[in-house]
This record gives sequence, structure tokens and C-alpha cells, in this order.
Amino acid sequence: KLKHVITVNGSIANAYRERYGVPVDVVRNIPMHKELGPLPSRSDLDLPEDRFILVLQGSGINVDRGGEEAVMAMQELPEALLLIIGGGDAWPVLERMVIDHGLQDRVRLLPRMPYERMMQYTRNADLGLSLDKDTSLNYRYSLPNKLFDYFRAHIPALVTDLPEVAGIVRKYEAGIVIPRVEPALITAEVRHLLPDRARRDALRLRAIFAATELDGEREKEALKAFLRRVGG
Repeated sequence: KLKHVITVNGSIANAYRERYGVPVDVVRNIPMHKELGPLPSRSDLDLPEDRFILVLQGSGINVDRGGEEAVMAMQELPEALLLIIGGGDAWPVLERMVIDHGLQDRVRLLPRMPYERMMQYTRNADLGLSLDKDTSLNYRYSLPNKLFDYFRAHIPALVTDLPEVAGIVRKYEAGIVIPRVEPALITAEVRHLLPDRARRDALRLRAIFAATELDGEREKEALKAFLRRVGG
């Protein structure tokens, strides 16, 4: 019965249009630009200089969001380090997995921290992970802030083949899309990327470009235009 509806991405907008037969506008929940300050070195953050660093971040690292598979992938990646930053209902499971599989030297779980501090770690990483599974409409149509944070940190992303996240990664060619969340697929893509410096540099440049395009200021203008239109 609503006359005017806004949602956060095109996939959800289409679902609402089909279900309710109403027009739906899109204003994506892209974070606003923040000054991140000087970039500390890896040694300043107690990070190894010689390892390929992956990062999975977010306050909702929950079941079916790929944390477990990312940890298992590290069994075959001795030359890499996985940072998991944040929290969520999968956290106790991830802590136990790291201990049970003896991965303390390859996986670090860091608690929630202020955004600017978190981004210091992310900016020192090489690849960001967004690994939601297609287990619900909520996850299928998700467009998590972490994707935009990775680009803002000037790192590409490895994501699952879900409409919104994969659509953005493919549009900007700023990362890697895997068909399913499986440790072997994650491992294989990282192994392909590790020795290919030219590809890594190209992906990073495209992530930087994506960050300039995907700006919360543009979404703010879209919201203003919507409000002007419906306000008459």
C-alpha cells in the first residue's frame, strides 16, 4: 500500500516490484568517504612483510558467510595469512577451527575495532573476501559494506557468484568471482594470483577506480532527487 518505496539495490527492488506491483527506487547503502589518515606499515601492525594477506571483515561474520571455508582454505596456503576482523555468531566456531587444524600461524582473528583502525589492516592486505552463500534471499541479494571498504582500501575482492556483489566485481573487473563457497576454489584462485604480479597490479588499479565511482556522495544525491520528486 506504500506509494513511494526505496531499497538498497536493484535485485531487491526487482523482487519488490514483482511481489507488490509498486514502483521501487534504489539508493545503495554505500559508505560515505572518510579520511583514513596515513597508512602504517605492516611492521607497525605486527603483520608479516613477506606473506600474501587476505582479509574478511564485518560485524556479521555469521554462519553461511564463508568464514569457515576461508579458514579451511588456509590449510593449503602456507605463503598466505588470513585476517578475520569483527565478530558474529560464527566466531567461536572459527576460533576452534584455527586451533583444531593448527592454523595459528596462518589465521588471525581480530576483534571489532574502530573503522579507521580496521582499515589500517585492510589497506595492508592484498585481497578482500566476501563469501556469502546462496542460502536465503537475504544473502543472495546482499551488498555488504565490506565490498566498498575493500575498494576504498585499494584492494580487489574475491566474492561468490551472487547478483549484486558479483555484478559489481565484474563491472569494474576489480576482483575474482567463484561459483560456490568451497575451500578448494578459494585456494585455487589465490594460488593462481600469487605469482602473477601483473594481474595483481591490474586488479588493484581497477579496485582504485571502482572506489572513485562507488561513492556514498552519489547515493546521497540520488536520495535527494527522490525526495524532491515525491515531495512534489
